[in-house]
Amino acid sequence: MGRNKLIEKAMLLPMSKLYGMGVAVRNRMFEWHLLKQHKFDIPVVVVGNLSVGGTGKTPHTEYVINALRGVYRIGVLSRGYKRNTRGFIMANKHSTPSDIGDEPYQMYQKYGRHVRVAVCEDRCKGIEEMMRIDPTIDLILLDDAFQHRYVRPSLSIVLMEWNRPIYNDDLLPLGRLREPQSALNRADVIVVTKCPSEIRPMDIRLIYEHLNLFAYQKLYFSHYVYGNPVSLYPDETTYVLNLSWLTKDDSVLVIAGIANPKPFVRYIKRHQASVTVKQFADHHNFTRKNFEEIKKLYDKMPGRNKYIITTEKDAVRIANNPYFPHELKACTFYIPIKVEFLPYAMPSGTPSFDKEIRSIIKSPRE
Repeated sequence: MGRNKLIEKAMLLPMSKLYGMGVAVRNRMFEWHLLKQHKFDIPVVVVGNLSVGGTGKTPHTEYVINALRGVYRIGVLSRGYKRNTRGFIMANKHSTPSDIGDEPYQMYQKYGRHVRVAVCEDRCKGIEEMMRIDPTIDLILLDDAFQHRYVRPSLSIVLMEWNRPIYNDDLLPLGRLREPQSALNRADVIVVTKCPSEIRPMDIRLIYEHLNLFAYQKLYFSHYVYGNPVSLYPDETTYVLNLSWLTKDDSVLVIAGIANPKPFVRYIKRHQASVTVKQFADHHNFTRKNFEEIKKLYDKMPGRNKYIITTEKDAVRIANNPYFPHELKACTFYIPIKVEFLPYAMPSGTPSFDKEIRSIIKSPRE
């Protein structure tokens, strides 16, 4: 560790300890019932994490939607991070990413015919309002709400990224943890996300040892499967793109405004084209100047054929942005992703993720 890193750590460590004390006091207040949890008459499923950003909450929330929507009438509630509005909003066909946030908008676009999607900073109020508007809702799915303890969940799913295990991290601001590892005791299911397709048994065993879970807790391993590129502006595109068709004579400009774009960029770079990456902050609101910079990068790229490829989450914000250059629309695509679980990584006899979460919802742990 370099001298500057040591100095930075020395400065941040006291702040991290103070933050940890605040988190501990808050959690104790819930345990001692000084802060009250609201229990609803219908199941409430929480998907969250202990660290900030990049664990794959949205794809896993979508997986849970797909796993449960044939059994329940689902209401998805999010706080709507970085939206330009406040209070409760139920998504509808007129909603925009600015109104409800990019991730809720993405889920509404995918599942709006099958589930209700809403945003509200106050999760208790949001649940009550969703149930008032649509009494047919019989399950609430809370996105990124593991720390929102005012709602008592029927099932808590906590995500941990393969390359950023919580046991190698520190509390904010020294590290990326919102809560210490001991907070996992509240979780029913833990998912190690963004795993490689093949995991050594030794690595699986080490994760079990480090997490030291209770007998009633289940640990699962998942990875992303990337789909074929989809045109961001289908009315402007006359051809289909397949990454396996790319050659060394082609160029790709990758636009990524997500917390951890490395796996996405690595996937694009597996193919033969020359790759240029333009990275933005997570949930970035693209400006006219950003698109001018993107146009300049695109124009400078060599190649017989040139493409722009972005993430599914970024596509939501780009497609609704009036400043995106018209001349780039025909060559701009996004890559959809889906979550798959790795059954070989679980001990023999472990129920599938889908079966386990349905079982817990029916008989929640008190």
